[in-house]
Amino acid sequence: MVSEQVIVRVHELIRRGELQRGDRLPPEREFARQLGINRTSLRSGLRSLIDMGVLRSRQGSGTFVSDSPPSLDSEALEILAALHGFTQDEVFEARRVLESTIASMAAERATGEQLTCMAEEVISLYAAVDDPQAFLVHDLQFHRTVANASGNPVLAAVAGMVSAMHYELRSQTVRKSDSLRVAADMHQGIFRAIRAGNPEAARTAMRNHILQAQMDYNLEPAADLKQSAVHAKTRHKLSKIARAPRPKPTRRRV
Repeated sequence: MVSEQVIVRVHELIRRGELQRGDRLPPEREFARQLGINRTSLRSGLRSLIDMGVLRSRQGSGTFVSDSPPSLDSEALEILAALHGFTQDEVFEARRVLESTIASMAAERATGEQLTCMAEEVISLYAAVDDPQAFLVHDLQFHRTVANASGNPVLAAVAGMVSAMHYELRSQTVRKSDSLRVAADMHQGIFRAIRAGNPEAARTAMRNHILQAQMDYNLEPAADLKQSAVHAKTRHKLSKIARAPRPKPTRRRV
């Protein structure tokens, strides 16, 4: 496909060091001419790279190489979950393994700025115990900050993808309950262990938090129905992909 030339070309430029984080790509007309393709195909390739998190677009300024931590789209994982019947217990297990290790690494590597961000998210969690949807947003952001503080962008990206898929489910099912205040307390415990630079305490605090979250989830009513609804939503995405026409060749101190 012609637009794949764009992905290959940008990859080559990054690999050779000709494009660095934060660099602006050549103007659209010039870049299309360099590649020998039309601007429609160029835009298609650039959109794919933006979706991957490699590039980012600034309205009126152009397209730039991303200088933020990498992220992976969770939709592919959601499709695999539907195809292979991933259970929520398996998702929780994956999070427990990944994020416990990440928390221990964060205790050794977190910067002052990252610790400040974690503290702000913990404060926001306590402020949102009566607003489940807002609570979930700060919950996800706290975990992303911890993941970035691990200093390993690969682990951070993978954990972020799994957490995003889990967030999609929880956003449909979370309800006001005492467990949100308990969850806020557990996030505070994770933060304190990381701030203290204690890897084992951070690992244990994160593991216990995810185990508690799993128990809370399983106590919510109609857990099976909720998971079925998510799988149905993902199967719908699959059917849309299957029916989609094939593209033409041209074209963020407690």
